[in-house]
Amino acid sequence: MSDRPAVLFLCVHNAGRSQMALGFFQHLAGDAAVAWSGGSEPADAVNPAAVAAMRERGIDISREYPKPWTDDVVRAADVVVSMGCGDTCPWFPGKRYVDWELDDPAGKGVAEVRPVRDEIERRVRLLLAELHVPVSR
Repeated sequence: MSDRPAVLFLCVHNAGRSQMALGFFQHLAGDAAVAWSGGSEPADAVNPAAVAAMRERGIDISREYPKPWTDDVVRAADVVVSMGCGDTCPWFPGKRYVDWELDDPAGKGVAEVRPVRDEIERRVRLLLAELHVPVSR
């Protein structure tokens, strides 16, 4: 096991919110922390509006793809951040769970995704501060 904090971002389709959170986390934390993302019902592709909105911030999530979470990844995470997956999110005793209520960017254009993106960035920065992970950018 690593001494670096590990975070898992979960949403239903792993195509928007959790992908943007993962992108910000990896961009800001660098090698000081580890993060993964997953969905309860993974979509076929990452939301193009989320990709475009993140590109505006200089973060490329275009090579990411929606994937399901695994029990092993949930167990490995120090913090599990759920974003709208409700009762389908996995629950293991002893894990720290955080629920971020955020609008689902599915089916929205870039202009509508920007406020969600900005709120995700704000929350990722707060989470990194709570985990005592220095922000590299």
